[in-house]
Amino acid sequence: MRRANASDKRQRPSLDEEIAHLRDLDLKGLRMRWKGIFQALPPDHLPRHLLVGMLAYRLQAQAYGDLDAATIRLLKQIGSARANVDAVGLTAEHEQRRASIKPGTILMREWNSQPHRVMVVDAGFAWNGKIYDSLSKIAFAITGTKWNGPRFFGLRDKPTAEVQP
Repeated sequence: MRRANASDKRQRPSLDEEIAHLRDLDLKGLRMRWKGIFQALPPDHLPRHLLVGMLAYRLQAQAYGDLDAATIRLLKQIGSARANVDAVGLTAEHEQRRASIKPGTILMREWNSQPHRVMVVDAGFAWNGKIYDSLSKIAFAITGTKWNGPRFFGLRDKPTAEVQP
């Protein structure tokens, strides 16, 4: 029986190498690679840079997993929204769902070189041996000034400029 040596085995390129190789392909090569991955021809109107980006995304999704079903549905809704205002509403609704935190979660924030730990409990938020009904009250107790509690603890992004329809 013959033993296979290392040179007999074909080395599979790493994901980084595969993506880097996409940049070296011409339009015809990218279209062939697309057909190999998607089992269909790419749309004729897609320029080279979009083909590279979409192929790179697909390779990463195959290696690491794709988006979950809820995110795919949200993206489809945003894509079919009639106006930017509709899309902003959809993303704001998604952010609200994402920001809901479960009991047992620990929130940490450093203020004036002092670390603060808040635990989410069924009745609200526990901090320094007391239960508070809002993060804003805890932020006020820590800083002495009014804060949006979720923002203070990093649960909300900074506000974005309003989108015009």
